[in-house]
Amino acid sequence: MRVFIAVDIGEAVAASLGGLQDEIRGLFGDRRRGVKWVDPDLIHLTLKFLGEINDEQVVEVCKVVEDVTGQFSEFDVSVEKVGSFGRPARVVWIGTEESEQLCRLQGDLDTRFAEIGFAPDEKKFVPHLTLCRVKDFGAGRRLGRIIDGYDDFSAGKIHVKSVCVYKSELTKAGPEYTLLSRNELVRG
Repeated sequence: MRVFIAVDIGEAVAASLGGLQDEIRGLFGDRRRGVKWVDPDLIHLTLKFLGEINDEQVVEVCKVVEDVTGQFSEFDVSVEKVGSFGRPARVVWIGTEESEQLCRLQGDLDTRFAEIGFAPDEKKFVPHLTLCRVKDFGAGRRLGRIIDGYDDFSAGKIHVKSVCVYKSELTKAGPEYTLLSRNELVRG
């Protein structure tokens, strides 16, 4: 099964991101070919993508997340600044403020997963929420120009109070996520 570790973003941030997507789609026009928008209800802040794991590893993965989250107090992270990966844009996202706690949480998870045999992340952690994926070169260029006007956009704050382990199944209708475990941070 495909598994990833993530923070849920909450209803208010999801609603704000849905509004942002609608606004950008309106500016983009009817040229939707080559752009796959993420359902706001499925947007999450990924801390670690583990990929395919076997059923026996699920218990160990959940235990690692439980152990790490038990070392952190709840905290808030501001969601701000629209950006993209690639030139032209291949992924359009909204980032988070630089958060020492979030980076430390992700780093501790990465370290612990490396200790049980998962490859550590090679790239620097860039916390972001994916708004859409772009498969068309022209659409990517156009979206890149549109999002330039959203440098100061803010979608509110995520209250990080738990870290989840999700199973991801890719279907023709889009991804389906199944919660495997929710691990609470220490109340602050």
